[in-house]
Amino acid sequence: MEDSSAATVIVGGGLAGLACAAALVERGKPVTLLESRPRLGGRASSFEDQQSQTLIDNCQHVSMGCCHEFNRFCQTVGIADSFERAEQLFFIGPDRTGSRFKINRFAASPLLPTPLHLFPAFARLSYLSFCEKRELAHGLKQLARTRVNPEDEPTMADWLKAHGQSQTVIDRFWNVVLVSALSEDLERISLSHARKVFVDGFLRARNSWQVLIPTTPLEQLYGTTISNWLIHRGAEIRLKTGVKQIQISDGQVTGIELRDGTQLDADRVVLAVPHQRVLDLLPAEFPGCAELSRIEQLEAAPITSVHLWFDREITPLPHAVFVDCLSQWMFNRTQLMQQEPDGRWYYQIVISASHQLTAAGRQGRSQDEIIQDVISELTRIWPATTEAQLLHSRMLTEHHAVFSVQPGVDQLRPAQRTQVGGLYLAGDWTSTGWPATMEGAVRSGLLAAEAVLDDLGQPESLLLPPEKTAFLSKMLFRL
Repeated sequence: MEDSSAATVIVGGGLAGLACAAALVERGKPVTLLESRPRLGGRASSFEDQQSQTLIDNCQHVSMGCCHEFNRFCQTVGIADSFERAEQLFFIGPDRTGSRFKINRFAASPLLPTPLHLFPAFARLSYLSFCEKRELAHGLKQLARTRVNPEDEPTMADWLKAHGQSQTVIDRFWNVVLVSALSEDLERISLSHARKVFVDGFLRARNSWQVLIPTTPLEQLYGTTISNWLIHRGAEIRLKTGVKQIQISDGQVTGIELRDGTQLDADRVVLAVPHQRVLDLLPAEFPGCAELSRIEQLEAAPITSVHLWFDREITPLPHAVFVDCLSQWMFNRTQLMQQEPDGRWYYQIVISASHQLTAAGRQGRSQDEIIQDVISELTRIWPATTEAQLLHSRMLTEHHAVFSVQPGVDQLRPAQRTQVGGLYLAGDWTSTGWPATMEGAVRSGLLAAEAVLDDLGQPESLLLPPEKTAFLSKMLFRL
């Protein structure tokens, strides 16, 4: 049994590291958290845009009702009130002629049982014909009943074509939902991860589909509030502290070398860093090196956000999902953050799986041209945009926003416990059963904390029990 009085060192202050730290300090375990950047939050962070003097998120992050561990984490650390639960969504799609756009309100029926409570919402999607909706319903039923062989699973694109889904239904429904949820193209999304989105997000429980949107910048959520919560419970947080290497001797962690040459004693280290950084922080040889090296095969997918400031409101909607557009989501940040407009209305447009918008994929097109394409789409949807003056714009692309959920990806994802004594892994890219999400990050941190506690001789299950499946969902979809 290890010395429980020595601090567990967590390298990385993203959500995975924060969740691990929170779980350990709640149980009275000393924690030292090292973060190379001047702020916590990892990819879920913010920075100040100098021209607008606005604190903007590097990319819009949302949770869902089915993300139980993330939502519980927010309750624990006191940030749950900083999320707005959207009990209705707005899908904006073209009419049958393609010349006009119509807002489709997506909300559950309070009169129908789960999962039939969402049937009226799907039935109201005006950009799909009756025959296309019937085709979609058949596809959803087939998907829910499918049992996936992880050794030989197809891409979602191949599965849809093999199961009679027309290109219109693929473009106007499957693509809209899955690319937003998994940040990858259908040609690269595995069947198992696509199925999880619909089963856990729409079919299993009543409120799983609801979206939770932050109402404050991520910097304030994961920086100030959580930092204070951890410090108040005894955690030591060291920002601007880069790690050079984890020291290992005889198969056991012995210490940490910082970039400035400082040596830290440590016999328990949780590496909560992006998968691209893990092997750089470890010696050339260590127990389990060959198996862990498989993470080098994990690929990344980008997400682009376009930030727009207008001199007037272009829509009163708080958020919207776009169909058949380059733009995928709109977030009315001025409204969501409950700010006084002050002559400026701030909107964020999100484009997931934006391979075509990276420097390599733009084929010579400038950022200004892409921003103009986005504004042109907004003008087609909301003609009032024509009268608005664009005060400022900014386009950001997170090239390694998520790991790509291609077929076989789960065979590359390692467990949180390694073959090195005292070395643990945390990150949404580890084996969690979830794709690259905030839920996956929090789950990984909890699983890493479980492994630490087990090695301290205090085993405890930290994850909530699986959510109960609605009776009718079991009957209809054999879940």
